[in-house]
Amino acid sequence: MQVQVARIGKPHGIRGEVTIQLMTDEPESRFVAGARFDVEPAGLGPLTVSKARWNKEILLLGFAEITDRNAAEQLRGAKLLLDAEAADDDDEDTWYEHELVGLRVRAATGEGYDDVGVVTALRVLPAQDLLVIETSDGEEVLVPFVAQLVPEVNIDDGFILVDPPEGLFDVNRPAEGGGHGS
Repeated sequence: MQVQVARIGKPHGIRGEVTIQLMTDEPESRFVAGARFDVEPAGLGPLTVSKARWNKEILLLGFAEITDRNAAEQLRGAKLLLDAEAADDDDEDTWYEHELVGLRVRAATGEGYDDVGVVTALRVLPAQDLLVIETSDGEEVLVPFVAQLVPEVNIDDGFILVDPPEGLFDVNRPAEGGGHGS
């Protein structure tokens, strides 16, 4: 199985460099000269990193196979992939979207745990990742994927435990009574 570690953005300059949207916690070790990635769509790759550098907060990559801006433009939106084993960084607290989607979500209560929904996606954002949870009544709730709110991920038993602040699972629901007055 392959996992996505980045998405290629727009070209940068005229020599074939591209911006990269990261989906890994270890860009400095993954994106080094000589690193080879499979690409989706497959017809655009594989690609071999020839150079990597930071421009402010943005990672720029050059590939041995891409030498000009026109070729770089063809890569826009492509996914950079690694075999799951190669992407495994031996961090117990690292999970990929394919491991999380479908897990049951249990919320801590005063007396135990309540099943509140199922993980449907993982949104990887610059500030923090968000779990997308579909509640049992079909609502979509976003939960920051941080240890304080998600203290346990149990892949083997098929669930995650969340400890949400009061009201988190009510944020997308209309107020009782349907009015705005007091």
